[in-house]
Amino acid sequence: MSGAVLVAVAAAIGNLLQGWDNATIAGAVLYIKKEFDLEGNPSMEGLIVAMSLIGATLITTCSGGVADWLGRRPMLILSSILYFVGSLVMLWSPNVYVLLLGRLLDGFGVGLVVTLVPIYISETAPPEIRGLLNTLPQFTGSGGMFLSYCMVFGMSLMPSPSWRLMLGVLFIPSLIFFFLTVFFLPESPRWLVSKGRMLEAKRVLQRLRDREDVSGEMALLVEGLGFGGETTIEEYIIGPADEVTDDQDIAVDKDQIKLYGAEEGMTWVARPVKGGSTMSVLSRHGSTMSRRQGSLIDPLVTLFGSVHEKMPDTGSMRSALFPHFGSMFSVGGNQPRNEDWDEENLVGEGEDYPSERGDDSDDDLHSPLISRQTTSMEKDMPHIAQGTLSTFRHGSQVHGAHGEGAGSMGIGGGWQVAWKWTEREDESGQKEGGFKRIYLHQEGFPGSRRGSIVSLPGGDGTGEAEFVQASALVSQPALYSKDLLLKEHTVGPAMLHPSETTKGSIWHDLHDPGVKRALFVGVGLQILQQFSGINGVLYYTPQILEQAGVGILLSNMGISSSSASLLISALTTFVMLPAIAVAMRLMDLSGRRTLLLTTIPILIASLLVLVISNLVHMNSIVHAVLSTVSVVLYFCFFVMGFGPAPNILCSEIFPTRVRGICIAICALTFWICDIIVTYSLPVLLKSIGLAGVFGMYAIVCCISWVFVFLKVPETKGMPLEVITEFFSVGARQAEAAKTD
Repeated sequence: MSGAVLVAVAAAIGNLLQGWDNATIAGAVLYIKKEFDLEGNPSMEGLIVAMSLIGATLITTCSGGVADWLGRRPMLILSSILYFVGSLVMLWSPNVYVLLLGRLLDGFGVGLVVTLVPIYISETAPPEIRGLLNTLPQFTGSGGMFLSYCMVFGMSLMPSPSWRLMLGVLFIPSLIFFFLTVFFLPESPRWLVSKGRMLEAKRVLQRLRDREDVSGEMALLVEGLGFGGETTIEEYIIGPADEVTDDQDIAVDKDQIKLYGAEEGMTWVARPVKGGSTMSVLSRHGSTMSRRQGSLIDPLVTLFGSVHEKMPDTGSMRSALFPHFGSMFSVGGNQPRNEDWDEENLVGEGEDYPSERGDDSDDDLHSPLISRQTTSMEKDMPHIAQGTLSTFRHGSQVHGAHGEGAGSMGIGGGWQVAWKWTEREDESGQKEGGFKRIYLHQEGFPGSRRGSIVSLPGGDGTGEAEFVQASALVSQPALYSKDLLLKEHTVGPAMLHPSETTKGSIWHDLHDPGVKRALFVGVGLQILQQFSGINGVLYYTPQILEQAGVGILLSNMGISSSSASLLISALTTFVMLPAIAVAMRLMDLSGRRTLLLTTIPILIASLLVLVISNLVHMNSIVHAVLSTVSVVLYFCFFVMGFGPAPNILCSEIFPTRVRGICIAICALTFWICDIIVTYSLPVLLKSIGLAGVFGMYAIVCCISWVFVFLKVPETKGMPLEVITEFFSVGARQAEAAKTD
């Protein structure tokens, strides 16, 4: 997956520029005040520092919608241009007003980066390492601050430091970022699919995944265009086709799904089991518990948790069966022929789609991805020829992570995607059917078969053949609708073109229950993060380290007070880097929710120690040691959890169609709260004192822990489209709980 890693590192350079800018202005403002005589004009001094914040807030109001319209890559290119032009303006700035203009342009670049880099990385990263790659912006941002503080500190030792050079040198890394965005970064494959540019999306995915066969993920990206439909949770028993036999506990044959492997003769059968899956049972149990506890614990949290609790230690994609699940899923029966919809035959919007050949056989293991038997319904449908329905031609089996085989319909995190045709009779005897999309996920460990029925995991029997028990999210595919069968404008056999699915009212999509629930989680995390005390601790750090004797030590070395403050800030930033590196490793192992729940208590304890040390009279050395240790612990555990996790979660929980605008809403919340906290801190320090401020921050951290425990689900290792599907299911469960 080196392609995805390199792309994420290149995109995260934008956050390095953000951190660089934040640190540079902190040092440069000391010399700006002297040149423009702003000692008696604190409002202008504050405006120079805050202009970047104002610019970021303004650009965020429209960045998400424009990114959904024009794409992620053009907006990243624009951010690099704004960084570059802003740095040149600041390098020139003959007066304070031109400097303000440069700071505003720089703020526009910051706003675009903060909004778009998490989106871009989430949409290009594989689920297994998405948390790690999305922690990179936190690491590069802190790294940029450290490098900038070191640069400014070095310049401050010169006889006549130039603040213009401090600010203007940003044009060098911004130029590097520009070349990376133009010549190296591809467009997001999910955005390309949403616009119907299938061939481009396929090529990008092949580059990002370092393999040719990306049919499974291509299918997933298409399915991600639809959301908000009726989704059910079912259970399937999967085993060799010649071993799984009829049984009263297993549904009838017409509901089975054949899974063809890439190797000759390798065929598996998935059959729905009556009674519901462990996932569905746990989700219903969670919904019941929520009702009993006054709806405090969100059913969504229980639903997501059931996936991770039942995931095998080795992961379903590396189990005895799932690596061999191939790239063809079909309903049982003999299909005489197929009508392919190959993405290579797709043309631009508004053009005619050529008819497809139909000479593939189901006996050929390199046949199309989806097929189904002819039903009595489709004989009367004008746009479906008798035979089979298929889409997305696949390639040969490829090797996944760690060199193990991965089925071409693997979509990451142990999930597989499949489709089936269902048919039933209504009260009048008329037959009606539906095309269903299935996300399969293994539960527990491979089991064994005994007699005529496979034994459940954990059974004491031994048998002849292995099987897996899988939960499934079943819903209507994004491109298929029963209504489309009677309309003229279809692509292939009764399929809607992907670009058609994104047409409609954005505001209508934002009112979807799943989207509203995700917005509640995302906005809530951004508000609580900003009020958890990071700005106050950063403000107080130089004073704490001064009390610890660092200032005296530096002055004895002949370093001025202004240079000493810059060096102290550099040391503070440097402490964060190892902690962020640890977070990068743990984000996909422990998970986002687990990291938040384990690191927030450390933040609370650190803040309480700072409160006590400022209220209780104690020896100055003891006070300095306690304060220093508390600050260091606070920084380290903040950047491990509450620093990166909110942005990571916000980039994961929204559907593709509204991801840009939803993350823009979360980012706008972030900037507004940042402004409130920054400008209220001096007032609070005067009114309630330092101990009162830290006590207030500790209370907010307590509220944050409760919020995460009750409302924030665990999303590690799950494909983005599956996450949004779970939000839709969880939102309906929550509404049902309120109704009951």
